Amino acid sequence: MRCKTSDPVPTRGHSPPGVPSCGQCTHAAGPRASPSRAWKERSQVPACSSPTVFSLPAGAPAGRDLCLDQAVVLIEDAIQYRSINHRMDARSLWLCRWYYSSTCQWVLSLTIFLILALAFVETPSSLASTSDVRYRLAPWEPPCGLTEGLEALCLLVFTADVSVKGYLVGWAQFRKNPWLLAYLVVLLVSLVDWIVSLSLVCQEPLRVRRLLRPFFLLQNSSMMKKTLKCIRWSLSEMASVGLLLAVHLCLFTMFGMLLFTGEKDDGPDRERLTYFRNLPEALTSLLVLLTTANNPDVMIPAYSKNRAYAIFFIAFTLIGSLFLMNLLTAIIYNQFRGYLMKSLQTSLLRRRLGTRAAYKVLSSLTPQGVGVKPQDVLQVLQKVQLDNDHKEAVMEKLHSRDALLSADEFQKLFDTFDKRVTKEHPPRPEYQSPFLRSAQFLFGHRYFDYLGNLMALGNLVTICVFLVLDADIRPEDRDDFVLGILNCVFILYYLLEMLLKVFALGLLGYLASPSNVFDGLLTIVLLVLEISTLAAYHFPHPGWKPEMLGLLSLWDMTRLANMLIVFRFLRIIPSMKLMAVVASTILDLIKNMRAFGGILLVVYYVFAIIGISLFRGVVVLPANSSLAPDNGSAPCGSYEQLEYWANNFDDFAAALVTLWNVMVVNNWQVFLDAFQRFVGPWSKIYFVLWWLVSSVVWVNLFLALILENFLHKWDRRGHLEPLAGDSGASSQMTVELLFRDVLEEPTEEELMEKLSHHPHLQLCR
Repeated sequence: MRCKTSDPVPTRGHSPPGVPSCGQCTHAAGPRASPSRAWKERSQVPACSSPTVFSLPAGAPAGRDLCLDQAVVLIEDAIQYRSINHRMDARSLWLCRWYYSSTCQWVLSLTIFLILALAFVETPSSLASTSDVRYRLAPWEPPCGLTEGLEALCLLVFTADVSVKGYLVGWAQFRKNPWLLAYLVVLLVSLVDWIVSLSLVCQEPLRVRRLLRPFFLLQNSSMMKKTLKCIRWSLSEMASVGLLLAVHLCLFTMFGMLLFTGEKDDGPDRERLTYFRNLPEALTSLLVLLTTANNPDVMIPAYSKNRAYAIFFIAFTLIGSLFLMNLLTAIIYNQFRGYLMKSLQTSLLRRRLGTRAAYKVLSSLTPQGVGVKPQDVLQVLQKVQLDNDHKEAVMEKLHSRDALLSADEFQKLFDTFDKRVTKEHPPRPEYQSPFLRSAQFLFGHRYFDYLGNLMALGNLVTICVFLVLDADIRPEDRDDFVLGILNCVFILYYLLEMLLKVFALGLLGYLASPSNVFDGLLTIVLLVLEISTLAAYHFPHPGWKPEMLGLLSLWDMTRLANMLIVFRFLRIIPSMKLMAVVASTILDLIKNMRAFGGILLVVYYVFAIIGISLFRGVVVLPANSSLAPDNGSAPCGSYEQLEYWANNFDDFAAALVTLWNVMVVNNWQVFLDAFQRFVGPWSKIYFVLWWLVSSVVWVNLFLALILENFLHKWDRRGHLEPLAGDSGASSQMTVELLFRDVLEEPTEEELMEKLSHHPHLQLCR
């Protein structure tokens, strides 16, 4: 196998002027064709079908450097599970490494954060202490051009981003990638809308580009793209259950309107006037009952007159909430249960492609074209952007080897990337005195940690007991003498415990444990607060009452810091296997959780912007304040009586909180009723759509992800231990390595087929 770059396409045995080539294998060609023609020829003729093998020309250091740079980028692609379908010439390799550098990606992430955060500052500004219409003052509004200038800088960064991506993959791949095409369209629409905004002096009624901003977050996350694809696969099944729910809702709505038709002031008539006055009201009442938010309120008027009416509501809840809604969860899980496996399978294929392509590139540096020199791999690893722990682990395996590496050995060499390598614990200090050695053994034993946990528990219990005892006592009448003395005792113990552990383990050994670092920092914080408290209020004495300075006194700050001691108990989790399975599942799912959290953030953002456009300023406090709480004129359970004034869409932050409250579906019928009165009955469409997207679809997908990962982790909990015989026995396994036994390894033919169709790297067999 030999590697070369495809841009430009050289004739056999010759490199184009100015472009170094790695060991080449090309077809005999006539005059040099244009790039588009060359692409068509490569797409029609199998790549490197000639069996002739061409070795790297002697005295070609530029070609060797290109091969090494290609191997560096390919290995970095494999480490990060990135696609390798990008240009492979020297300039593109430099650009690729620069683009994926931590600095460049940090700038891109910061730009995405800034353009999303503009919604908090733009008109209507969220820079106010409260969103309650009764107390809110006029917030500071940025002048026209300030946020637009920041947005212009962000759009410039995104333009550079899509330009670099387009150049690296090439136009032929760019036009086949819907995400890149959509990226370009979103940028163009945002730029046009930005120009319109400036031309209207920032007085335009609607900014379309606000709705498009979450796309920048979506396109920058491969996990979020996979999540969206999975949602798309599940839509048909979810729609089928949704149709059943709609039929169920309509049937019971008609039954209810026929059932509650009384004409006198009795139970059924009050039921009709309150919940079944007309078809929209009846549909809304039963839809809310489907979420159990208005149960049993919706049933009480009729049930109080005749208990037989309860059958109607119980049957509706049983069929809808307990059967159909749970059936929806089961269907989503069934469709979604392979999501993680498919994702890991794709990630495994990308890693194998990257490592195999790097092997083929490096093997071209050997005279026979088979095998890779360990020295070449070491030279490549020096340039790879990789943490030192993994790099040292791979180098240790290479230093003791002189023979060429085969393809399988080269692949296994990089399996270390699947592990989180933990550093060896620093050696303990050695003491000559038998007494000191005995003390070191005593204070370094795990039972000493148990004693610390017991003291922390006693600290928490005392704080909780005094909080309960002082609940009915006014702050100025409290006597904090006993609690002050106990607090000093506990803090002195924590300080003594920290010093004794440093004595037993050594400073480096103490800092090597994250739990010890947390305990030490917490002890220092507590000690500083305690010294400040004693300096301000003197030593505790009978009748000791620390004064209030600002929002919290130093004494209250100390008690709050003490509550952080509860985190000390997290150290007991690894010693309990069942709890360790749960905890490790949560930790290993953080990356997948981030993808789902990102999807929810996008949905929140879009619905908040739409809500501001539809409902901004509709919540207005009555001029005569006739609905004040003291006059009792507001209907019980209404928006006004519950004082929900802060739940509105007058700014972006308030819209997010309002959407959260509706997503929880507790009392969400209050929002349906209030905005129907403020705006009109069409407002219900907005809130019902939000309920469907957030509470029905997203929550069920989130539950499916948790079930999928936990069940796989539970079934393979024996794999939580390090692999037997592994030199890195202290390493912790990632999800990829944990599920490696259930993933299907790509075949040699599959890998070579993928590599043979690489648009910019030609490999011959």
